[in-house]
Amino acid sequence: MSEELSGVLRTVRRRVEPTDTERERLDRAAREVIDRAETALEARGIDGDVMLVGSTARNTWIAGDRDVDVFVRFPPDIDREKLESIGLDVGHAVLPDGHEEYAEHPYVVGEVDGYDVDLVPCYDVADATAIQSAVDRTPFHTEYLRARLDDDLADDVRLAKAFLKGIGVYGSDLRTRGFSGYLTELLVLEHGGFRSLIEAAAEWHPPIRFDPEDHGDATFEDDLVVIDPTDPERNVAAALSTANLARFQHYARELLAEPRESLFEPADPDPLDPAAVRTAFDERDTTPVAVTFETPDLVEDDLYPQLEKSLEGIRRLLDRHGFDVLRAGTFADERAVLLFELEVAERPAIERHVGPPVHVREHAEGFYEKYAESDVYGPFVSEDRYVVERERAFRSAEGLLESDAIFDVALGTDVEDALDTNHTVAVGSAVDSLAETFGRELAAYLDPKP
Repeated sequence: MSEELSGVLRTVRRRVEPTDTERERLDRAAREVIDRAETALEARGIDGDVMLVGSTARNTWIAGDRDVDVFVRFPPDIDREKLESIGLDVGHAVLPDGHEEYAEHPYVVGEVDGYDVDLVPCYDVADATAIQSAVDRTPFHTEYLRARLDDDLADDVRLAKAFLKGIGVYGSDLRTRGFSGYLTELLVLEHGGFRSLIEAAAEWHPPIRFDPEDHGDATFEDDLVVIDPTDPERNVAAALSTANLARFQHYARELLAEPRESLFEPADPDPLDPAAVRTAFDERDTTPVAVTFETPDLVEDDLYPQLEKSLEGIRRLLDRHGFDVLRAGTFADERAVLLFELEVAERPAIERHVGPPVHVREHAEGFYEKYAESDVYGPFVSEDRYVVERERAFRSAEGLLESDAIFDVALGTDVEDALDTNHTVAVGSAVDSLAETFGRELAAYLDPKP
């Protein structure tokens, strides 16, 4: 089996390593961006410098990647407003057809010679513990790894990235909540290679902690802790979800037990058509319910935490009213969907409401008096408590989700506004209409993998 794994890794290594031609083309594009940025700084009399960062600077990019990340570093005494305005000015000079995006502060994104370029302003601070914005750490990450990753380790980083992409857990954005490139590089470096990392991960028992520079002091509650070697107060793995760490462990064991190239190749499911969606839910004998609304105009790192928060809030609402959510999911395009799969779609006309023990006199008498003259069954005594059977507020999940009760739960701020403006509720077979836009997402939902 060991020889079989070695053969798979050799094959994948050849596939993911950039060719000499690719390297030359990327180097030319990166040099062009840097030259333009240096010229723009000089023309504006700015005392700054320009630095290639990220996987392209560290020789850990995968064949076919077309991303170039360039940072323009400004003196730390420039105020934030000026940094942003000059940074955008330089960005648009370098990328005249580019557009602005926003992380902690705005930056310019564009294209040069077929490569996607991010031109990001940051502060040229003395060390990563003196950062003034989150991106100020990135140059230190690049310098740290360039000094430690030789060609063999860089090859192994490419293997690790391909594996994480193949199993769907690569990327630290708040939609994916997976492994960042920097985290991947540190883990490969810590274990001395990809194979050693996989063998170790198969045996991990969270919480797991790595401290490459023996900083030793900071404590974190995350399942995986990798202390940033350039900033001892930061866990590089903070964005990684518990589920994605578990998925990584699962597929590490899969790769060791049954080595195969397919684990390094992302495989999206074929989209389902409406008929297939209806059939799948019919076979499960559950009731799907979808709340749909116009997707708020937010970047994904702001949108998906709000969708997840709203999904959980409404899930709890459905559970509290007895509709028993089996599973739930969310996806978004021009419209967003909160999907709930219910074990129970309809409830009886009445519900049981249990009061306090009779011997707790003050509360018991208050409960009894409240219901004694009302239109309920009871009050009566069950065991040592007063009980009533009263009319249920919502007999159907559809009625509950179309009511104002949906706004009594914890929702993302912008999602709440979108729901308040206009939302629709689809139940049962009506959910199949989602397949026109979300056929692939529904396929993944209805055929879940680890």
